[in-house]
Amino acid sequence: MGEGNISVTYWLAGGGCIGKIASFGILPVLREVAMPTRKINLTAEQDAFVEDIVRAGKYQDASEAIRDVLRGLQQRVQADDLQLELLRTQLKAGRDALDRGSFTEVNDADLDTALDGLSTTR
Repeated sequence: MGEGNISVTYWLAGGGCIGKIASFGILPVLREVAMPTRKINLTAEQDAFVEDIVRAGKYQDASEAIRDVLRGLQQRVQADDLQLELLRTQLKAGRDALDRGSFTEVNDADLDTALDGLSTTR
């Protein structure tokens, strides 16, 4: 560009350029941002569900609906990972307590009473 010209480029979060604006007249140069595509197989029931929610106006198209499903799956996987990490931490604390001798032995006859006591103290 020549001296005095300013160009600003706008980018999407995913990295795609959505346009440039020059100082001499605002002439946006918009281009479609390519998204990766995948072929997926759905059951007839799943396909009908996607069609129904798109037709009802809840999503603009099937791709938008499937992306929303994937976001939900990502959240569930993250929550599962956090729960697993918590269980591992609790397991380690229990093993450490055993190694230190910090535990109470309970005989079979008193087990139910001991377990009931644990549930009421939490």
